[in-house]
Amino acid sequence: MKYSDLKIQTQREFPNNMRSQGFGWLVRAGYLTRENELTQLGKHFISHLQNLSNNSSVIFPLSVLSNENGIYFPLPTGNIEIVHCESCKYTEQIELAKFKKTSFSPEESLPIEKVETPECNTIESLASFLNIPKEKTAKALMFTRISDGQFIFVVIRGDMTLSEAKLINAIGEVKLATPEEISNAGAVAGYASPVGLKNTLIVVDDLIPQSTNLTAGANQIGYHLINTNYGRDYQAEIVADLALAKENDICINCNSKLSVLNSIRLSDSKSVTEYENYLLALAETYHDEKGLTFPKSASPFDVYLMHIGGKTLDTKAKAEEIYQQLKDADVSVLFDDRDERAGVKFNDADLIGCPIRITVGEKALQNEMVELKKKKFGKCRIDWFRRYKKYFRKFLEKTNAKSNPYI
Repeated sequence: MKYSDLKIQTQREFPNNMRSQGFGWLVRAGYLTRENELTQLGKHFISHLQNLSNNSSVIFPLSVLSNENGIYFPLPTGNIEIVHCESCKYTEQIELAKFKKTSFSPEESLPIEKVETPECNTIESLASFLNIPKEKTAKALMFTRISDGQFIFVVIRGDMTLSEAKLINAIGEVKLATPEEISNAGAVAGYASPVGLKNTLIVVDDLIPQSTNLTAGANQIGYHLINTNYGRDYQAEIVADLALAKENDICINCNSKLSVLNSIRLSDSKSVTEYENYLLALAETYHDEKGLTFPKSASPFDVYLMHIGGKTLDTKAKAEEIYQQLKDADVSVLFDDRDERAGVKFNDADLIGCPIRITVGEKALQNEMVELKKKKFGKCRIDWFRRYKKYFRKFLEKTNAKSNPYI
């Protein structure tokens, strides 16, 4: 394809809304606009990636994390949080991740007691007022199930956070309960507990039955119950893993510490590929101080072909001839057909990131040669050069071996 046909617009500076290095290079190279929209060059790259994905022998050279639900590329500005264990490679989206839960030392169940707790309508204020750790409290969350209007009362330990995704998996879609729904069940927001409720589906995290003598609401403003115990003071219809994993939780498989990473998803459990994210992941992985450095297995073009204007020879006509011969040899080419200064073309070639650059210049042509330069990364094997070498034998065989040791 020709540079002019794709209407490529490169940028000399990084965009001021640069979210990551890869995004910045894609904008500078003309694959994306500053508004994160695909240009014609970007759309061509996406089409190329789609064609590659139909070939099972092609493997995109990226460092990814995966599980049965998808493939993820770690990226600090990514919109999906994943939990990852470096030891056993366990990977899961944070809202579904499992982790090893630790109950505090077992102790004898103590009698339940109501105590005054003025202005203690949060776990933090309650723990501070009673001088107890948050793990000795029971956190209450109240919802209404959308399918049937059932009032749902959820209990997790006070030092943990509810994963709504896990809750939905356990009981179905929910919405936050209204003040009227909370009152009708006998609960009081900020001072609620499952003790003594009516017409309520109680759901507890699986750590609650192992946690004795928790402090919970008394369903009365300004009061809490100390020493509440699951089984003695209330029962649940559903006991399930409901807690959200966090950094340094313990891996359920190997007891190592878990990490929480931001990422972008490359494909989901149904193998639906998010090609724009693949493009970003490639740019994040393959760039240097001058531009993109796509490997041949992923590059949208094998060759960046350019000419440098001459005084005595028509270098553009010769470049056109080479362009056509490369196309006839099934070599993918981006032909920079602009009548621009050499420095501009060299900079743009570095930005766009093709594995090979062929420069057609007057001095080289006078010696029946063209300049062939391999990009910094390019793992282009000898046999790949030989694939089209026969079409340019008189040029390529005389190419300076020092600058091109691959032929």
